[in-house]
Amino acid sequence: MEETLASGINFELTDEQNALREHVRTFVDNEIKPVALQYDESQEFPTEIFKKFGELGFLGVLVPAEYGGSEMGYQEFAIIVEEIARGCPSIALGVAAHNGLCTNHILRFGSEELKRKYIPMLASGEVMGAWGLTEPGSGSDAGGMQTTAVLDGDHYILNGSKNFITHGNVGSPTVVLCVTDRSKGKKGISAIVIDKTMEGYYPSKKENKLGMRSSDTATLIFDNVRVPKENLIGNEGEGFIQALQILDGGRISIAALSLGLAQGALDASLKYSRERQQFGKSLSDFQAIQFKLAQMAMNIEAARLLTYKAAWLRDNGQNITLAAAQAKLFASEICVQAAEDSIQIHGGYGYIKDYPVEKLYRDAKLLTIGEGTSEVQRMVIARQLLAD
Repeated sequence: MEETLASGINFELTDEQNALREHVRTFVDNEIKPVALQYDESQEFPTEIFKKFGELGFLGVLVPAEYGGSEMGYQEFAIIVEEIARGCPSIALGVAAHNGLCTNHILRFGSEELKRKYIPMLASGEVMGAWGLTEPGSGSDAGGMQTTAVLDGDHYILNGSKNFITHGNVGSPTVVLCVTDRSKGKKGISAIVIDKTMEGYYPSKKENKLGMRSSDTATLIFDNVRVPKENLIGNEGEGFIQALQILDGGRISIAALSLGLAQGALDASLKYSRERQQFGKSLSDFQAIQFKLAQMAMNIEAARLLTYKAAWLRDNGQNITLAAAQAKLFASEICVQAAEDSIQIHGGYGYIKDYPVEKLYRDAKLLTIGEGTSEVQRMVIARQLLAD
């Protein structure tokens, strides 16, 4: 902490970052908010919106210009995800996963050949990316995965399954974490890129979820998929270490998503409390409501500071394991509380779909589970503290 703050503290965004925030916010107000509930009800993936994201450069946020990307940093990534989440967390989840997981994994650790093959189409939005770590029998315990890849001449033969995969049906290419040497434990896990042109790769059922319903979440099945060995990312046995680093960055985007959802809940609560009359006064005149609003605002500001600090550290090449875990844990948990408080402020109206907070309440809970549960974040934080 002392090293990162020694040169002084500056909380100001640049003019370019402020302009980006306004640009995203305008798009969300005009293109996403009016249809968010519609997509939630239909559980349809918002293909047209993501095509527009591709045109705007929001699907290649971290990608260098030479691969067709926007060449921005994690602070800009956080801004984009936060603002989209204010309008629809479910759609923001797709932006976070596409940029932070699949695309980023190939970009950071893939060969030049893999980058040239997959990154331009991912950055443009021509295709959506998926990232496969979780399995039916291994969630937080990634070392217990059963998916295997066995080298057979110039190809790997991939067998197994993954579940709870964002863009499982709509996505291709997919980065798959798999076991290439069982005897080495986690050091025998590798990362391989597959795509739907490969026989034996089957997306399966789309999950019927509590929230984040327009985000495509599905099971993937691999039945003797023949994958060129050139699709190995890095070297055999490096997949688990790669995944941990990808998850560090991904936690910044989930923190930003949580932050945007919480801000959306506060915005809706402020609006409703000013308009709703009870006992001859606005709800906002009652101290009990004021205290809830004050607590929400304070928590959101603290989450914003943690999130943008982690993003700044990542952009400046510093270790973010502790900062990202802290940001993700705090932002996701205050997000759930903000969504619940917003329901309480709205009373019975908060429980019906005519008001946005009902959807926010359902969307919020995933954020304490995905990309490492709150319990895992506490483990990561404690290990970082005790390692000093």
